[in-house]
Amino acid sequence: MTIRRGASALVIALIAFCGAHAMATENSGDTVRYVRYLQDDRARYGIEDGNQIHELDGPAWQGGVRTGNSISLSEATLLAPVEPSKVIAVGYNYISHREEMTHTEKRPIPKEPPLFLKLPTSITGPDTDVPYPEGATDLHFEGELVIVIGKTASKVAVADAGNFIFGVTAGNDISERAWQANDLQWFRAKGTDKFGPLGPAVVTGLNYLDLRVQTRLNGETMQNQSSIDHIHDVHEILSYVSQYVTLYPGDIIFTGTPGATGAMKPGDIVEIELEGVGILKNQIVSSVVE
Repeated sequence: MTIRRGASALVIALIAFCGAHAMATENSGDTVRYVRYLQDDRARYGIEDGNQIHELDGPAWQGGVRTGNSISLSEATLLAPVEPSKVIAVGYNYISHREEMTHTEKRPIPKEPPLFLKLPTSITGPDTDVPYPEGATDLHFEGELVIVIGKTASKVAVADAGNFIFGVTAGNDISERAWQANDLQWFRAKGTDKFGPLGPAVVTGLNYLDLRVQTRLNGETMQNQSSIDHIHDVHEILSYVSQYVTLYPGDIIFTGTPGATGAMKPGDIVEIELEGVGILKNQIVSSVVE
């Protein structure tokens, strides 16, 4: 191919751009929905296809294949779509959210993603009740895009990070703000049981660098922004995490919440909608036995 001298810089720039986004856009028109569900008191994995779920003999990110069995989607109880060994999360990853947090307003944008941990036992599925913990006073929603790791990742370069992402799902990084402000670490504030709703499915083939995240509280839209506005994109985050801990298939990373969060109370219904994935819905309930 002959490139004229004046156009060479532009062509090189376009090639670099396309390479950086290849993994995110590959098969973007050919999505697959993976779910985890309860049938006959047993948790199973499957592929959601229309009104049917085709059973797999294990999670797809660990090589699961179809068993030949299927079930109607209406007959299955969907669970959190993954059972991670690690739940890692990024804070303050949208300018819009940093501006809403008074203690971060004057801080410079960090060069690396600010990380914290949630606990695997914080994970719960769609349509489950989330108890308002005893002693809590300021429980907030945080709608987020969550990435699911597809293969063991250690010391991964940013340019290679897309090779280690299986797919994405919707998540709610529920946070107790008073505990977050006053505790030594965010152990209670972020890691309490059921503070990590996830689902309804893990979807492959989406351009996760540009997916819209919306949060609705009792039907009112509270958050609405795309992952294209991440301060640190998904590839940067995965690469950075992998420099310090080994990620395994099925591990997840919450990638940050946009805009303002808000308080929830018992009786509230919160919905996190991630473009291409669907709606994750949970109800906040009282933990006090009447």
